[in-house]
Amino acid sequence: MSLIKSQEEIKKIIAGGKLLSRVLAEVSKLVKPGVTGVELDQLAEKLLLATGGQAIFKGYGQPPFPNALCVSVNSCVVHGIPAKKPLQQGDIVSLDIGLLYQGLVTDMSVTLPVGKVLASAQKLISVTRQSLDQAIKIIKPGIALGDIGYQIQSVVEKNGFGVVRAFVGHGLGYSLHEEPAIPNFGQPGQGMKLRAGMVLAIEPMVTEGDWDVTVADNGWDAMTVDGKLAAHFEHTVIVTDQGCLIATK
Repeated sequence: MSLIKSQEEIKKIIAGGKLLSRVLAEVSKLVKPGVTGVELDQLAEKLLLATGGQAIFKGYGQPPFPNALCVSVNSCVVHGIPAKKPLQQGDIVSLDIGLLYQGLVTDMSVTLPVGKVLASAQKLISVTRQSLDQAIKIIKPGIALGDIGYQIQSVVEKNGFGVVRAFVGHGLGYSLHEEPAIPNFGQPGQGMKLRAGMVLAIEPMVTEGDWDVTVADNGWDAMTVDGKLAAHFEHTVIVTDQGCLIATK
């Protein structure tokens, strides 16, 4: 499978990314105290299917992921299976969603406050989003994967937070996880150099405390070991001759 996508493939990825960002915006509007992860997931699946595409997460992996949307609350970093327990005032929730559209995949996530949250939780969300924005700013042909990781890690650790090591960003295309793996930590100049036509999922996963995680018995929910909060933001980006384009904006 080629790391470099054709103009035709990139057009489909941009179209899918636009649809996916609209879906996530609609689902995000529903986030408030009292709503359940199951309700968020049901809306997400309905909207994804209405695009004419497929919910790429559903049935993915081993054991098969049961839902269209990952709903990761508080100390759940990523891959949260949507629950029936209502969200509560002061929670934070990461919504991670993917779409298979015209045979190609886009993937994105946001972390949102549920009602009014502590200033420390809001800072975690803001810094995680900022680390993604800063990483995207430097993406262009010729930079190394280590430059992306270093940029994210610098923003995160400067603010006293931890960068998850167990999960990383990835390439995208005809499947949800393609080469290359894109760590959110690293050294400048190290690793593969980017080339125009690469499609990448950049996704900082950031913890309030220690970066170590453990996976729950259901095989999916990745939790912080110390029980502290975590946040996650993600965009699908396309490396271009001019720099990069955010497909999921």
